[in-house]
Amino acid sequence: EPKEKVDLMEVIKAKNERNEPAVLVFFGINGTGKTTTIAKLAKYLRDKGFRVVLAASDTFRAGGIEQLEIHARRLGVELVKQKQGADAAAVAYDAISHAKARGFQVVLVDTAGRMQTDRDLMDEMKKIVRVTKPDLKIFVGDALTGNDAVEQAKTFNQEVGIDGSILCKMDADARGGAALSITYVTGKPILFLGVGQGYEDLVEFKPELILRPLLEEG
Repeated sequence: EPKEKVDLMEVIKAKNERNEPAVLVFFGINGTGKTTTIAKLAKYLRDKGFRVVLAASDTFRAGGIEQLEIHARRLGVELVKQKQGADAAAVAYDAISHAKARGFQVVLVDTAGRMQTDRDLMDEMKKIVRVTKPDLKIFVGDALTGNDAVEQAKTFNQEVGIDGSILCKMDADARGGAALSITYVTGKPILFLGVGQGYEDLVEFKPELILRPLLEEG
């Protein structure tokens, strides 16, 4: 059991009652499926009736902005971007200002994949957090990497403090142990599991999704 619970709907509604958008910042290392996860969450929230805007703050990686742009176009969700190499925190700040001005309810901020050992990029991450003051900082990990994902979550939590995690690739031959370990080392809940390639392949996390297979393995 995580030490802290997070109710995503409550977080969003509490901000919206103050006429402000809820801001969610996502981070993780390269190749975990972070950008696709953000697109899935955009669809999930839009289907619940929220007006969502995406912030393309992955200004570091070639193709980072375009990847999010393609998702935004497919989903019909608004996107705020600048050019590659732009200040990542500035892009996120722009998106929040845009959301406030236009009455959007949720801002989802994509960031460059970064190794937890890369000092410069970790400092950039801290700056993004400082500037955006996010309501939720969400770690995105790859369930297939097991202990690596746990170590990443632990370091990101020490560096910027995470509020919850999303584990991708749970549809493959992923063992549930990583989810339990991430919850244990961070004290924060797993919010969703990515269970496939489609936009609808995001499920709300329930402990029994992990525990049943683990018990059957035992």
